[in-house]
Amino acid sequence: MDRWRAQAIALLLELPGHFALLATAGDDPLGFGMGRVAADQAEVLTLAVRPSAQRGGVGRLLMQAITEEAAGRGATELFLEVAESNVAARCLYVSLGAIPAGRRRAYYPDGGDALVLRLPLIRPGAEGAG
Repeated sequence: MDRWRAQAIALLLELPGHFALLATAGDDPLGFGMGRVAADQAEVLTLAVRPSAQRGGVGRLLMQAITEEAAGRGATELFLEVAESNVAARCLYVSLGAIPAGRRRAYYPDGGDALVLRLPLIRPGAEGAG
C-alpha cells in the first residue's frame, strides 16, 4: 500500500481548491480524506480508514463529508479512482450513487486497473431549482 507522506499532504493543502477532512473518536484518528475542487469538478485524492475502524461507517461518513465540502465549493460532480480489486470500496462508492466513468489500465504499481467513478453532486441551495 502506498502511503502519503506528511510533506506531500502539506504541499497539496497549500494549493488552491484542496482540502482534507479527519474522522476521529475523541483524540483517536480513525481516517482521513483529501479532495480538490476546480471549477465545477471535484476529485477524491485519497480516502483512508484505520484498519481497526474499517466496516464501521467511517469511510461512508468521510465520503459524505467530502461530497458536501466539494458541493459547497461549487462542484457539480466528483470523480475518484478505485482499484478494481477493492470490492468493499467499490460497494461503498456505488451505494453513494457513483457510476462508472472509465478505466485506467495498469494504473497501480502491482499492475492492477483503476476504475474511474463519477458521483453527481447537488450544490447547497440547488434542490428544487430548475
